[in-house]
Amino acid sequence: MNDRTALVTGANKGIGKEIARLLVAEGFTVYVGSRDAGRGEKAVEEIGGGARLLVLDVTDAEGIAAAAARIGTLDVLVNNAGVVVDDSRPTELTVDGLRRTYETNLFGVLAVTNAFLPALRRSPAPRIVNISSGTGSLTWGADPEREFAAFRGQGAAYRSGKAALNALTLYYGQALAEEGFKVNALAPGLRATDLHPRAALASAGDPAEAAEGAVRLALLADDGPTCGFFSWDGTPVPW
Repeated sequence: MNDRTALVTGANKGIGKEIARLLVAEGFTVYVGSRDAGRGEKAVEEIGGGARLLVLDVTDAEGIAAAAARIGTLDVLVNNAGVVVDDSRPTELTVDGLRRTYETNLFGVLAVTNAFLPALRRSPAPRIVNISSGTGSLTWGADPEREFAAFRGQGAAYRSGKAALNALTLYYGQALAEEGFKVNALAPGLRATDLHPRAALASAGDPAEAAEGAVRLALLADDGPTCGFFSWDGTPVPW
């Protein structure tokens, strides 16, 4: 009997929903994290199988604690919830725009991960996957040969938040390595979602393709990597 459990935050749509769908197909009971109960329930109905609704706003400390209290054991945590609040360059970025972005994309990851650590520690093979972005790679951002340099600092809040998330991923991986955790970050690539106007471009890819990369990290064997940053196709991404 397969009794593995997973939680995917922000899973009522986009990449998160596809990750949940693929994990259900792998036999997991998957908690579909969603701020909105109605949208989450709709996603659960569409995914079917082992999908379960978990109302979860990653910026709400009391709600996170209540959600964590419902789950005894957790094998996989996918921190997928993310927002783009202010796409400005730093010269026009407001403190409020930066703070609101970080509340979900960075502080929310810390809050959710720490709240669910007791449940993850009850798993024989705990896995944490943080959905980051290639735009958060400082190495790529500084490379004049790559497209990110042409942004001239645009999207500073989102991109710097993902860079900080990458650092947090590394530190979690180091802190939890002796307990058997595998903690990695994924760069999903530009996908057709409602996260950002660029995602509406014809060049945006299928969210399901990115989800496959996340699930690959969620199913890592005991000898698999940790403290890594990987593209959706499995190739390493520089910090």
